[in-house]
Amino acid sequence: MMLLPNILTLSRIFAVPLLVALLWPAETGHEWRIGYLAAFALYCLMGITDYFDGYLARAQGTVSKLGVFLDPIADKIMVGAVILILCATGDIQGVHIVPALIILLREIAVSGLREYLADLRVSMPVSRLAKWKTAIQLVSLGAMILAGGLPQFPFVGMVGLVTLWTAAVLTLITGWDYLRVGLKHMTT
Repeated sequence: MMLLPNILTLSRIFAVPLLVALLWPAETGHEWRIGYLAAFALYCLMGITDYFDGYLARAQGTVSKLGVFLDPIADKIMVGAVILILCATGDIQGVHIVPALIILLREIAVSGLREYLADLRVSMPVSRLAKWKTAIQLVSLGAMILAGGLPQFPFVGMVGLVTLWTAAVLTLITGWDYLRVGLKHMTT
């Protein structure tokens, strides 16, 4: 439990309420932008810990069952919370809610599929494309947060939206790949 990679993973989970609080809708004004900029800094720190928890666990040979269990949960909690709060603040709105929904629904579906396959003792390793999807998704949400803190630079928000749609397309592709693997085990 007290291994450094596990502590990093847990720190991501415990940081989510602070991240949400920093993004919570408030009166439009200077302090609101500061909240977004602080949220962006925290989000980047959380992304760094996401990289290092896995890297350190593998490098130190301290991969634990707890870490394997908690890491994807921490990722999903962070991504889900950011998507929901950005929709609540109007930073993601209109047709752009579609890729946000695709991402959220895929995360729920793949989690359920993994749980079902775990009962069958079937492992579903993360594909290289799924890792790219996650990276693009994290860049997208980070850009959306940063855009809220820097409204004078609209291209930042555009980067966030373009990468959100890109992540959604990759989400559909990787989700289909996982579903195909899962269906083979459901029909046998």
